[in-house]
Amino acid sequence: MVTIRQAVILAGGQGTRLRPITDTIPKPMIPLNQKPFLEYLLEMLRGNGITNVVLLLGYLPEKIMEYFGDGSRFGLSISYSVGAVSDETGTRIRNAANLLDSHFLLMYCDNYLPLDLKALVSFHDAHHTKATVTVYTNKDHATKNNMFVDDKGFVTIYDRSRKTPELNGVDVGFFILDTSILSRMPPKNFSFEDIILPRLIHERQLAGYCTDHKYYSVGSLERLPVTKRYLQPKKIIFLDRDGVINTKPPKAEYVKKWEEFVFLPGAIEALSLLTTHGYQIFLITNQAGIARGAMTEADLADIHTKMNAVLQKNGASITGIYYCPHGWDEHCDCRKPKPGMLFQAAREHLIDLTKTVFIGDDERDLQAGSQAGCTTLLATPDNTLLQVVRKLLESDGKTH
Repeated sequence: MVTIRQAVILAGGQGTRLRPITDTIPKPMIPLNQKPFLEYLLEMLRGNGITNVVLLLGYLPEKIMEYFGDGSRFGLSISYSVGAVSDETGTRIRNAANLLDSHFLLMYCDNYLPLDLKALVSFHDAHHTKATVTVYTNKDHATKNNMFVDDKGFVTIYDRSRKTPELNGVDVGFFILDTSILSRMPPKNFSFEDIILPRLIHERQLAGYCTDHKYYSVGSLERLPVTKRYLQPKKIIFLDRDGVINTKPPKAEYVKKWEEFVFLPGAIEALSLLTTHGYQIFLITNQAGIARGAMTEADLADIHTKMNAVLQKNGASITGIYYCPHGWDEHCDCRKPKPGMLFQAAREHLIDLTKTVFIGDDERDLQAGSQAGCTTLLATPDNTLLQVVRKLLESDGKTH
């Protein structure tokens, strides 16, 4: 199994789309919420077990080197390879050959993704390729696709022009690379994307690890405000509804109207405590009674309107409610144990799911939360939502 302890970050470009900001500072140093974008990337890498970082610099390198130094202040070891501003991405990688581990994580300096490095490495190992690239599934059509990943997990098309029809994902970067690819590199100034990726695809040596986690970028001026909001610290909690907040009906039965909705003991207090401590609360609930004709979406909306009214009177607030109206046989992406509702909430509210908590009452909730990267907790009759919340808040107090 490949072990990845090193990240190599391409950070040498001039950032022309970010002028006039980049007239005086390099793109990775653009401040968001009082710290440079690159610092967020390094924190994410450290959390994934990366210990060594190589920064490939070109434009205004001293600004980056002065701030980050040897990396010890950030819990990392940082080294630098500085080239000409005109050097292209492939040239920067080739020129750093003496600094590279046998396998390493290659990244662009302008994209942030809540990376799960263990999952990426496992996928890479299973495909036995020289390289693996992380590919955003782009289900919200936020941008144009530039890759096609086949059903076996191999990249078969890479189109930087994004004009090929039926592409199914976006190259986010976050490559795992085997240093043997250095032998494929020409001696001239060259683009890694234009020269190496097509060769790897032709040899069926580029795997595509697809993720529903949306990526955020500082690649252009218009993207900065959204990325800033995404990276702002947030306290987010996701809750299942039936069996966590209210009494769970018997199997194959449903809470069809407000009169059948009964808050569990301590649930209102738990939600009030979370609200008081600054948490945004989202409900994530399967409601197959709609598909089965036992109730309508209007019935569900009425239940939630009245539930919210009670909660607000008691100092509790729910930010959003996501529900799946489908039956188990409809093969949707949202019905738990699939994590579709969590990813939808994350896209719509600029949430990093890896920094959230999901509390449910059965295995489907835990599976959905785990697939989305959430910390998952179980509420049971012997360990109620109130008890879980009190432990969570106590833990918060110890870490702040």
